[in-house]
Amino acid sequence: MCGIAGLWSPEPLEGLDERLHGMIATLSHRGPDGNRVWNDGHVGLAHARLAVIDLSPAAAQPLADGDGAVHIVHNGEIYNFQALRDELIALGHGFASQGDAEVIINGYKQWGDGVIGRLRGMFAFVLWDSRQRRLLLVRDRLGQKPLYYAWHEGRLLFGSEIKAILAWPGMARSANLEAIHHYLAYRAVPTPQTAFKGVRQLEPAHFMTIEADGSSRTERYWSLPEPVDSPRRTLADLAEEITERFDEAVRLRMISDVPLGAFLSGGIDSACVVAAMARVGSGAVKTFTIGFADRRFDERESARHVATRYATDHHEFI
Repeated sequence: MCGIAGLWSPEPLEGLDERLHGMIATLSHRGPDGNRVWNDGHVGLAHARLAVIDLSPAAAQPLADGDGAVHIVHNGEIYNFQALRDELIALGHGFASQGDAEVIINGYKQWGDGVIGRLRGMFAFVLWDSRQRRLLLVRDRLGQKPLYYAWHEGRLLFGSEIKAILAWPGMARSANLEAIHHYLAYRAVPTPQTAFKGVRQLEPAHFMTIEADGSSRTERYWSLPEPVDSPRRTLADLAEEITERFDEAVRLRMISDVPLGAFLSGGIDSACVVAAMARVGSGAVKTFTIGFADRRFDERESARHVATRYATDHHEFI
């Protein structure tokens, strides 16, 4: 989890670094491994880093390509970045880091907006193309990573959390009563609304662009595939396929340059994840369970059964 924030402005602004630092300071809890800002007067990008892939300064953000034409701030992880990196190297692209954000930059230079559909992962990123004077905001297919934005005095403000947008001087704080009604009725605020008037979410599986002339548009880039008829298959065949797909998904998410672990609640979903980690990984899986003194809410015993079954390095906390 990292934090991203920034803005686009049709006219140049002075003192932008200070304002960007103010925005990203509200997201320091999302990225304890450092924060940086960059701006060219019209566009400002800020990043609070949680280092997971390539811990070196070469992968710090905001990140630029070799000639400084494309800049990016990225929150999340691209699970297939290694395969994309190999493909881009074969196409002649060079890399200065081992991180996944640089794969997005070079992928954009190679395929334009087409890179978005090639990404597997959870992500929200903002990319600035200085040659085309074009800003690109993207959110992953299912909306695992957040991205909020607001128009203020002709400028676009954005951030991983609303508080980064509200840190901009003069940004109004007004309640969106319709969204609060939805929250009280359904315990959720539907996208693209938020509880703050004028602040919106970029919807899952969408990207937004601002062009050189200031025009903006939002477009869906992915939809859940329609079901298709297929030959009848046995339960054993289906079980084998879902296990293979599940294991592949877990394996991709275990790519990391820092130690990995799993929250093990005792429920079936976390148990399945731990089982897959044990199958596809090497060495004992580190598992962590949070218990409660009140036995009505305590699942430590169930978690211990899973930890014992898969010989995990298990830790419990109350």
